[in-house]
Amino acid sequence: MHDVLAAWTAAVRTELGVGVEVDRDLLLALAGDAAHGVARPAAPLTTFLVGYAAGLAGGGPEAVADAARRAGELAARWAGEADGGAGSE
Repeated sequence: MHDVLAAWTAAVRTELGVGVEVDRDLLLALAGDAAHGVARPAAPLTTFLVGYAAGLAGGGPEAVADAARRAGELAARWAGEADGGAGSE
């Protein structure tokens, strides 16, 4: 699977003209946190929004890492609040 993801990521980066390297492990972990802590469809939406936020912040690996960290923290808080009834829809 790693080879398929590496090839797919390279192809999408080329197709979209994205020069920044992608930290697949970081984004996949974030997608898992969003899927399990919020709702399954939150995974692709969250990773899209992280990429968009990183672009607005000037792009680059640091911007992606910062946006992913913040979104991951939110997903953790959301999951904790959902146990008490808040934050779940």
